Amino acid sequence: MDRLVYAKESGGLVLPEGRIALFGALIEEGLGGLDSSQVEVIQGFRPEFDAWTKRGVVTRESAQGPYEVAIVTLPRARDLAEHRIAQAVQAAPEGLIIVIGAKTDGVDSIHKALKKRVALEGQVPKAHGRCIWFKSDSALIDWLRPDMSENPEGDFTAPGVFSADKADPGSKLLAEALPKLKGQVADLGAGWGWLSREVLKNEAVKSVHLVEADLSALKCARKNVTDDRAEFHWADATTWLSPALMDVVVMNPPFHTGRKGDPKLGQAFIAAAARSLNPSGQLFLVANRHLPYETVLGELFRDVKEIGGTGAFKLLHATRPTRTKR
Repeated sequence: MDRLVYAKESGGLVLPEGRIALFGALIEEGLGGLDSSQVEVIQGFRPEFDAWTKRGVVTRESAQGPYEVAIVTLPRARDLAEHRIAQAVQAAPEGLIIVIGAKTDGVDSIHKALKKRVALEGQVPKAHGRCIWFKSDSALIDWLRPDMSENPEGDFTAPGVFSADKADPGSKLLAEALPKLKGQVADLGAGWGWLSREVLKNEAVKSVHLVEADLSALKCARKNVTDDRAEFHWADATTWLSPALMDVVVMNPPFHTGRKGDPKLGQAFIAAAARSLNPSGQLFLVANRHLPYETVLGELFRDVKEIGGTGAFKLLHATRPTRTKR
């Protein structure tokens, strides 16, 4: 939100009085000097949702307009970026729309697209990014995407979700390597549900808990996984507390925190798996081959081995977690 502050101080941006919606705002970037009593954060990513709520800012899964100002923090996915801007126009039909983003998030290409379609009131470059503002314009409504749509493989996905076009090759590799499973299973970072659906092909599986932080992906999973044994949790997998100790955890953990690669995120998933498993439980995971997961696995499980992989991926199997606090 430093770009917003700069635009107000040096770029001539003047905010009207009234309610302000922040689409996709990140807690680490703060409010940019905005009055928290006027702000509502629209956020479908559970860790950010929880962090804003803990800070005392009104946080919603979807907008409840009308707003006088709508501020969009650009995500990296272009389809999701356009979708958020159109949502902002819907939520503030007579208000001011502000778009903030870094060059690495495609703000320059969004700037070019906006200039062709609406009358910009102003823009300022700042810190390898931009802040752009304009009056709400219904010409951008066609940037709205469906909340979910079928991909070429017939699965429901949504703008910006991981591996939206097809099943992720790492997850497919893991599914092919899994033995017959039974009991209670958790899929940490379940995405739109492909891997969980494969696990549910095992008749001896009693339940599969799909744990996913991205609400859009989880809604897709509810459409894609229709087995009555599936249970859905909108939650941060790294802090999720399983309702009972699991027999098996499967996962293809993410390794990006926001825009930055962070192997510690995958390591936190591994710690959550160890915490969720019973004393004889098993963890099956797939990861990019370069990621440093073996050390933490060795600290949290008594037996760890590689059970397959490719030049790009490794498949790891860990059993008998050491005792950890729940």
